[in-house]
Amino acid sequence: MNNKPDVVIIGAGAAGMMCALQAAQRGRSVYLIDHSHKLAEKIRISGGGRCNFTNLNTKPENYLSNNPHFCRSALARYTPQHFINWLTEHGIDYHEKKLGQLFCDDGSEAIIKLLKSECEVAGVKFLMSCSINEVSHKDGFEVTSSCGNFKTQSLVIATGGLSIPKIGATPLGYKIAQQFNIPVTKLKPGLVPLSFHPEEWGDYAGLSGISVDAMVSFGKHAFRENLLVTHRGLSGPAILQISSYWEHGQPLHINLLPGMDMAEVFAEQSGNHTLLNNFLAQYLPKRFIEVWLQQLAGKKILNLPFAENKPLNQYGVKELKELATKLHDWQITPTGTLGYTKAEVTCGGVDTHALSSQTMQANNVPGLYFIGEVVDVTGHLGGYNFQWAWASGYAAGQSC
Repeated sequence: MNNKPDVVIIGAGAAGMMCALQAAQRGRSVYLIDHSHKLAEKIRISGGGRCNFTNLNTKPENYLSNNPHFCRSALARYTPQHFINWLTEHGIDYHEKKLGQLFCDDGSEAIIKLLKSECEVAGVKFLMSCSINEVSHKDGFEVTSSCGNFKTQSLVIATGGLSIPKIGATPLGYKIAQQFNIPVTKLKPGLVPLSFHPEEWGDYAGLSGISVDAMVSFGKHAFRENLLVTHRGLSGPAILQISSYWEHGQPLHINLLPGMDMAEVFAEQSGNHTLLNNFLAQYLPKRFIEVWLQQLAGKKILNLPFAENKPLNQYGVKELKELATKLHDWQITPTGTLGYTKAEVTCGGVDTHALSSQTMQANNVPGLYFIGEVVDVTGHLGGYNFQWAWASGYAAGQSC
């Protein structure tokens, strides 16, 4: 085995394999090292096994970072269409599910197989179930591992984040960055369900599985998609999206009936004898409405009459206006998240101010690159994080 490859990449996930393929196709000798015995588990489990591999609507605004413009260059140079064309060239079919989200017809395995086979054709050497013991830097980089020791001029860190530890997530990439005095921004779980104190959540826990179309907001950010009630709190696409922005101790604002004006609807019901619960059940699940009204009345957020479920015409104009306001702005404060175990991504990472947006190379450590989730670039739900993996891997692969 050649112990002096041109490039050593640590992490054989989406970003690592894309980088390896690009570098090898440029004639570089590439070793791709991963501590797992299974290749690209995050690709394998994504999209329920269908792999939501990109999003047609990808733009920089779909990403969180302390340096929001950093992702522009890589995303512009390797677009969703580039990846789509590559799949098409190899006969892999896909479909759009919703909101620009593209899924592989033949499942995640087809994409993993294509990446692996193309890497092998290009000459990439895979070293699997290979743990890293030490990385040092003197006249190039030396990687000490359970598979041997390697010297290289280009070292690429594609180790991912802390999300989903059961498939092998580790903090190795952050530790390597800190070893070379490269800052790491604050880390937290992203795209993750939110939890509430059991006593506060109370009867909502019994509604587990109920889903509603809602607009969920935090600060200037808002997402309209499904909201899912769970026995521990809230999940569903709208909640996962906002979780990346949510700050501990702060309330969320939830519009349970976006696109409607309930004050106007109530104003047209002056002679309506329908019980309040039954009337609202036209728009929201009845069990949810019953618990929601009881909870708000119990906390004196709404006046007590709403817990009595009277006919609509027995409520005053002021009461119905108050109810309309709460339906459009249900404020609720989570106690936390379900953590990295249930998070799809890690928010934060290697500080992009320390990296070149053109090449992903560390500004002060020539030859050291960081790509994918380990970097402080976090996409929205819906294929954006895979597109960042392909784009950042491509950028580094063209340079390392």
